[in-house]
Parts: sequence; structure tokens; C-alpha cells
Amino acid sequence: MSGRWQPEQRIPVEHELMLQYRCSRMTVNKVLTQLAREGIIERRRKVGSFVKRPHSTSAVLSIADIKAEVEALKQPYRFEILARQKRRATRADRTLMGTEESMSVLELICRHFAGNLPFCDEHRLINLHAVPTVASVDFADISPGAWLLRQVPWAVAEHRIRASGAAADVAARLKVKAGSPCLVVERTTRSMSAVPITFVRLSYPGTLHELVASFKAI
Repeated sequence: MSGRWQPEQRIPVEHELMLQYRCSRMTVNKVLTQLAREGIIERRRKVGSFVKRPHSTSAVLSIADIKAEVEALKQPYRFEILARQKRRATRADRTLMGTEESMSVLELICRHFAGNLPFCDEHRLINLHAVPTVASVDFADISPGAWLLRQVPWAVAEHRIRASGAAADVAARLKVKAGSPCLVVERTTRSMSAVPITFVRLSYPGTLHELVASFKAI
């Protein structure tokens, strides 16, 4: 849980753990079995036990802070801005943001980490007409999504969720093979006056993330 042993790292064998914790092999085996059941380690026959890469969940109907998702997994979080460009919106941009209005956008590509491994790839467009102050934010200490959640009120959000094979550029940033299954969440948020604020596409390695929603009967 401390992150000292990274995902995919092989942990000590049973007799080493027996000596370290001064307990029986039966006790060590029981503990390893329980850790495997909880998805913390993976036991590979004739090879050993390995730290399992965390599997995260997020709510379908909420806008989650990726930092909070990672910290919920007891993993150290960091992010990096890989690309940043201020430009006029293209027709494709306006389609993603659900508008025909001409606008300038700030385009950002950001990568989020859980420990040393990529956790999520983020491609974001921010409407500079709606959020002009974002142009001067350097995002040195806070990610674009977290900044928007704190600084810009929104009234309506639309989620689109799909499975997709990772495009070559996304795969490279996530350090997976091109075409690997990804869970893709696309979201557009709007102001009270229905002006688009931002469009974001979040791509997660498909085997490591799931979306959860709870419903009540009316």
C-alpha cells in the first residue's frame, strides 16, 4: 500500500517472508492467498507472486478528480502536460463540443500516473471564449481538469462511454500496445446558458478501470 513495491514487481518468496515476519509457512500462504483474492497481488504458478496493477472505479454520473481516483488506490499521483496549443477551433473541435459557434480553444494533452505507470491519457479542449483566464494558467501544480472543477461553474455535463482499441499515439503515452483495449470516457460540460466550457477524452487501459452507477426506483 505504501508504493514501495511497484506494480509487476516480484515480492519475496514464502520462506523469505517466514524469516522476515517470524511466522509459519501456513500463515504466509494464507496471507498471500487473501491478498490475491483482494486483487492486491497476482500469484503465478512456478514463477512467484507479483504486485498487481491497481484496478480503479469511478462513478458514471459524476465528474471525478483523477488525482482522487489514484489516491483512493493508495498510489502516489502525478501528472504531466505533454502538449499545449492555443488555436482556432476546427470543425471537428466544434462537433466534439456540440456547437456551430466560432471560438478559440486551448488544446491540452495530459498524462496521469499511478506510481510509475501511466493511469490515464487526457485530451482536452477548453473554450477560451467561456474561460479566458485559463490561457494564463501554467498547470504546474494542478491538472487542467482539477483546475476547471475548482474555478469554473458548470450546469450540464454529457458523458459518452465506449470501448476502443488504443490509437498509436494514445498507446505510446499509456505504454501499451497499439490496439490494446481501452475504456474511453468523453465528456462535454456547459454553462447555465448552454455555452460549451470543455470537452475531454479520457482513455484508461481497459483491464484496469471500470465505471459504476447506482440507481433508485422512483
